[in-house]
Amino acid sequence: MADITAAAVKDLRERSGAGMMDCKKALTENGGDMEAAIDWLRTKGLATAAKKSGRTAAEGLVGVAVEGLKGAAVEVNSETDFVAKNEQFQDFVRTVSALALSTGSEIAELAAAGYPGGGTVIEKLTSNIATIGENQALRRAKVVEVSQGAVVPYVHNAAAPGLGKIGVLVALEGDAPADAMTALGKQLAMHIAAAFPQALNEADLDPELIERERAIATEKAAESGKPANIIEKMVEGSVAKFRKENALLSQVFVIDNKTPIAQVVAAAAKAAGGSIVLKDYVRFQLGEGIEKATSDFAAEVAAAAGTVKA
Repeated sequence: MADITAAAVKDLRERSGAGMMDCKKALTENGGDMEAAIDWLRTKGLATAAKKSGRTAAEGLVGVAVEGLKGAAVEVNSETDFVAKNEQFQDFVRTVSALALSTGSEIAELAAAGYPGGGTVIEKLTSNIATIGENQALRRAKVVEVSQGAVVPYVHNAAAPGLGKIGVLVALEGDAPADAMTALGKQLAMHIAAAFPQALNEADLDPELIERERAIATEKAAESGKPANIIEKMVEGSVAKFRKENALLSQVFVIDNKTPIAQVVAAAAKAAGGSIVLKDYVRFQLGEGIEKATSDFAAEVAAAAGTVKA
């Protein structure tokens, strides 16, 4: 039997929203496998599919930069939040975000790019590690661009201008007035930060993500004891709901909680008297998908669970 640590229970609790003892049982039932434990909790109705914020498990900053009709978002990780407040680190993230406008979305190209003052980006990062005294990593970058329209940036939990925990870019293509584009872009960016879409369109959703959702829905439906034909309809209904809730254009606008984003864009275009197409977006949340073991929760878990190892 796998040893279930307090850190693993804490991580699962944050990622799933389930109770502490349920998390311990889920890990125990699944040999300590975190992803399998999440699925197990969901099949039991003990966790929600959209508990994404708990996946944030690394420190650092997300930087966004916009120049003309192009925008770039970059994530740079550090070991502690203390470093994220360091002016040297902030200046580095701000600089590489601007450099990404030219290098594009490939992180290797950004790392090899020349850094202002001499050397390359990766050499500057290595130097920062030595002087700041904490490991850092250039994790990911994405660039979006339109031929006509606007790219609108937004930073949630900003640590400094253009730097924060969540960075969003909204790429709007069209000939509507600039002020209308900017106003719509800011509203959409705030929606994206809050709603965490997985893709622009339902057709763009990751097939593996859909199959995983189908498997979970199938297991949950099977427990209902209903006939096979009813179960099939239940599964298809669950998958369709998942697609709708995770594709940006079909998500319900968080501001009015009733209008699909596609209709929000269409209404804004009509009001502005021009064309507006939501072409692309970026949403980088700091540490998304990175697991970092912590032990500050160990005593609480051990005391409550009894047999959990710290």
